[in-house]
Amino acid sequence: MNSAIIKGIGYYVPKNVVTNEDLSKIMDTSDEWITERTGIKERRWINNDESTSSMALEASKNAIQDADIEKSAIDFIIFATLSPDYYFPGPGVTLQKELGLDTIGALDVRNQCSGFVYALSIADQYIKTGMYQNILVVGSEYHSGGLDKTTKGRGVSVIFGDGAGAAIVSKSPSKERGILSTHLHAQGEHAEELTLIGPSTRRWVPQIIDGAGKDDDAIYPYMNGTFVFKHAVTRFPEVINEALKKNDLNAEDIDLLIPHQANLRISQFVQKKMGLTDSQVFNNIQKYGNTTAASIPIALAEAKQAGLVSQGDLICLAAFGSGFTWASALIRW
Repeated sequence: MNSAIIKGIGYYVPKNVVTNEDLSKIMDTSDEWITERTGIKERRWINNDESTSSMALEASKNAIQDADIEKSAIDFIIFATLSPDYYFPGPGVTLQKELGLDTIGALDVRNQCSGFVYALSIADQYIKTGMYQNILVVGSEYHSGGLDKTTKGRGVSVIFGDGAGAAIVSKSPSKERGILSTHLHAQGEHAEELTLIGPSTRRWVPQIIDGAGKDDDAIYPYMNGTFVFKHAVTRFPEVINEALKKNDLNAEDIDLLIPHQANLRISQFVQKKMGLTDSQVFNNIQKYGNTTAASIPIALAEAKQAGLVSQGDLICLAAFGSGFTWASALIRW
């Protein structure tokens, strides 16, 4: 059976930087308030000429360049997002068109914060079975257009940013390198603890026409922050340890853990619980906020550019979020 490797990684974030000070001018908040609760100092919010798919396109171009392949070598696309350009069709086909690819398949994944790891897991299985040779895996999110940017919505709106990350997943040239294992979980009983109730098919066209929801909080994302934090700091170590146990490894064997960038306080809690050093954990939420499905590939790409990822390193990716869903991937780089 083949082994799958991340052959190339790239990212794109909008040029528009929104600092905590900027937010303090439009809502009752401050740099101190946001930093203390989230660790975030700034985030990127797109301008009107950008979209989920346009960011994905730029990230994909960078990943293709990093992989040193021709884009025509890509034979499948997996696109993870909670913020597609259209309700349907999904963004995978839009990206296919913008890249100028032929009739290759395009799959959309809706697993929110853990979406990239879920997508990576699917790509891993396709490569292992020999069905595809080079898969483009993308996470891209446009949050800023759907946030309540008032004092009422500050608990959520200060957290999220826009951006995209992409990876080329290919057959590994060596049995010693590649994706060692992936681990996926879900707990739907907590679906409404981190959710967007409307618009949806439960609040569909008749309600939209009637103007229902205009002054309704349900049109904005809802998060039970304390509840989510409590579950995240439990599930992160569980799923990381699951991956390590599967491969007869220990936490000290990890060269770099890249967690989903949900909240710096969560990452720090998990780091302490796992007994990891600062050099073993990579965080960039301070600069970009929570970019959901894009956060792990953005962080992985930045870590590689910074020289923190080298051939032979043991890399662990882990995520937790809406659904609840959580996942991990252990990679020998």
